[in-house]
Amino acid sequence: MLKKVLLVCVLVGMCAGAWAQSPLDGMSKLRDFRAMRASSSDPNWENGNGDARPIPPGETLTLAELAGPGRIAHIWFTIAQDERFYGKLLVLRMYWDGEKTPSIECPINDFFCEGHGVDMYVNSFPFRVTSDGRGRNCYWPMPFGRSAKITVTNEGKKGCGAFYYYIDWQKMKRLPRGEAYFHAQYRQEYPCVQGRDYLILDAEGKGHYVGCNLSVRQHEPGWWGEGDDRFYIDGETVPSLQGTGSEDYFCDGWGIRKLDGLYYGFPISEGYETLSRHTSYRFHIQDPVPFTKSLTAVIEHKGARRYPDGKWNGYVERADDFSSVAYWYQVEPHKPFPALPSGPERLYSTNAVQIEGESLIEGAQAVGPKPSRQDLGGWSGGAHLFFAPGELPASITLKFSVAKAGNYVVTAQLT
Repeated sequence: MLKKVLLVCVLVGMCAGAWAQSPLDGMSKLRDFRAMRASSSDPNWENGNGDARPIPPGETLTLAELAGPGRIAHIWFTIAQDERFYGKLLVLRMYWDGEKTPSIECPINDFFCEGHGVDMYVNSFPFRVTSDGRGRNCYWPMPFGRSAKITVTNEGKKGCGAFYYYIDWQKMKRLPRGEAYFHAQYRQEYPCVQGRDYLILDAEGKGHYVGCNLSVRQHEPGWWGEGDDRFYIDGETVPSLQGTGSEDYFCDGWGIRKLDGLYYGFPISEGYETLSRHTSYRFHIQDPVPFTKSLTAVIEHKGARRYPDGKWNGYVERADDFSSVAYWYQVEPHKPFPALPSGPERLYSTNAVQIEGESLIEGAQAVGPKPSRQDLGGWSGGAHLFFAPGELPASITLKFSVAKAGNYVVTAQLT
């Protein structure tokens, strides 16, 4: 009996040893490629220190044009630009093998899982962002056959004073068989469209999905993330992968909170009030989703909502702002991407024009009691407009002017 027990222990140990893997496994094996780099290094590399490139408004900087076959192994950026939310206004594009449309097209910060144009720490397996959100690193392997081209376009109003970069890649004799190309696509709905799920990815061809990030800005208080994720593989009408809630898909539970993780995390989580912001990421590194013809990945925009009678519904559509980046590998050609929203369209209202409610009292039209000024310490302007009807019907109409005609988003902050 003792011999049998010992034999079982030895076999279990052998199996465990055979399957154990580490990121350092194979490091002792000699490499059959040449290490290469494209960077912003000063061309006067012996005596110069001008190691950055400017990008004027409306212009495009080509970071690299690489001759294949090869594989990009690491990307690093850091940026100096004096413009609010510049991370939403700089657009990263990558083109494989001379294609006319990019396989990667994202605002810089969204690509690195920094949602809302905010510089933020990110600590994950494929992305790591440090230096208060300014030291951006990407470790997704990106193979290419004939060529790779990488550009950044400045869609802001101000110039990018300094764009620093490393593109570390490997020049190869040939690509291994079965290599697919990396893709990343940005989408947004401000706000989400009622009556349909939010679309994260609509891909055609053969490949596998490896994850996404999702940024949400709330338009009302309460829990926004009760919506389920759904994956429709190869044209199926009933999704073979169905989820149980947004925080469940992003691998947390009972709401979300700010945290780091190799495969999932929440770099931004500001609570559940109006205008609160959230960014989540989920990488399918251990559990990619293969497809041979097509893949449609969606998530519901549902959660809790308070009705005018004061009652809450915990599972109803909400009209919050969603934006996302999907990451996947596939055999080229890929389905053409929809047009990227322009730089201004990717920004939320920045409250560039703020009007104090109490300043509108004189011209207000009311059904019911007239509005009055209520002085309160701690409020902007030291007061607010006070409207307290005792019975229905009651309403108040406020008029204001703007200095310049244009398209505006109006947000009312109610106390």
